[in-house]
Amino acid sequence: MTRQKTTRDPGTNTTAQDTVSVQLLRKHRTDASISGWPLLRKRLGPVGLVSLAIIVVVVLMAVLAPVIAPFDPYEGAVTGRHEMSSLTHLFGTDQSGRDILSRIIWGARTSLVGPLIVIVVTAVLATTLALTAVWFGGKVDAIISRVLDVLFAFPNMLLAILAVAIFGPSLITASIALAIGFTPYSARVIRSVALRERNLPYVASAQLQGISGFLITVRHILPNVRTQILTGMTINFGYAMIELAALSFLGLGVQPPTPDWGLMVSNGQASLQQGYWEQSVFAGLAIVITVAAFGYVGEQLGGRRAAGRTR
Repeated sequence: MTRQKTTRDPGTNTTAQDTVSVQLLRKHRTDASISGWPLLRKRLGPVGLVSLAIIVVVVLMAVLAPVIAPFDPYEGAVTGRHEMSSLTHLFGTDQSGRDILSRIIWGARTSLVGPLIVIVVTAVLATTLALTAVWFGGKVDAIISRVLDVLFAFPNMLLAILAVAIFGPSLITASIALAIGFTPYSARVIRSVALRERNLPYVASAQLQGISGFLITVRHILPNVRTQILTGMTINFGYAMIELAALSFLGLGVQPPTPDWGLMVSNGQASLQQGYWEQSVFAGLAIVITVAAFGYVGEQLGGRRAAGRTR
């Protein structure tokens, strides 16, 4: 029997490979062409853009408080207690005759500064612990993991209350205590992403070139996990605002007469029972709307898991 040789057309696979290459090239060019504001708009969607606009308004309100606030938030009049909404006082006045709108505008400062301290301290602690654990591994990773497990056992509010009991009530004390409580959540996510980067070939190649571990971590691994860090900071901002408002409501955070949204909700509680709802309701709405805006933007950019919040 004569065995027939089958010949394969070498141009067939080449054409198929070229087609795939062209498709990948087109996809890459399409993705690369979307950047900056168009990419952000695509990621956020209509609701996300509204949320982003709310965040911008709140930040501008805090920055421009001395200019746009119609009255001094600390000055009141006994004769002007519990005035209803009017052209002079759009949100009315509180139990001390102070303009509620002015206090809400000024309260945006403390309501934003506290969570900002929390997320910055959290990002620094979580990133340092996670990258240290990933790079050294072994016993160092085990020790850091056990420390984080211990911190997981303490609720954030409990740590804040213990810190306030020891150091006294203040915004700084409560913020740093909450940051320590937030650290395990963020460190867990950053560690998982950094560990994947640590095992990639470019890290081994950099080591063979004699580059130190510190430079590899700072120049290569850290930039590749910055998305998780920034997204986690955005989501944690909302959580921090809620918990700091709760501490102020309990009298453990910002102290009167400083304008603060959580403190205003607490101060307006007695007036609420008398039918004067403006202070508590408007301050509560400010908290809810701002927290929802930060939370939605954070989830659209990276998802809940970027902050380590899976509950």
